[in-house]
Amino acid sequence: MITVDVQHRGGTVLLSATGELDQHAGEPLHAAVDGIPVGVRDLLMDLHRVPVMDRDGLLHLLDTHRRAERRGLRVLVIGWQPQPQQCMADIAGIPGARTATGERYAVTGFRRLIEQRAHNARNSADFTAGWLPRA
Repeated sequence: MITVDVQHRGGTVLLSATGELDQHAGEPLHAAVDGIPVGVRDLLMDLHRVPVMDRDGLLHLLDTHRRAERRGLRVLVIGWQPQPQQCMADIAGIPGARTATGERYAVTGFRRLIEQRAHNARNSADFTAGWLPRA
């Protein structure tokens, strides 16, 4: 479960998330972005209090980022914790611990790569689950 706190500071909005970034994160993140008034230029997303992220949470974060950009906002994500960074590294296929995926997230091409791979992993898991025997 994730909660989102939104603070307006001039032409910037600070969106601070707290909790796990998982399959349930989409609605609160989207509502926060949809509530940003016209005229705001920058969105700062603070993940300092997000210790855990899974593939679905990453997809929600990417979708929220894209949603904000479509509204003309410049987005900067800060406060990446170790497990969410490792989750992105695992999905991207980057070997080793402590990869700098938080910094790489700022690059559009990296976001596209991890989004594609996260969707592929989800589709593969969904497909495989359909073939498993039921208990």
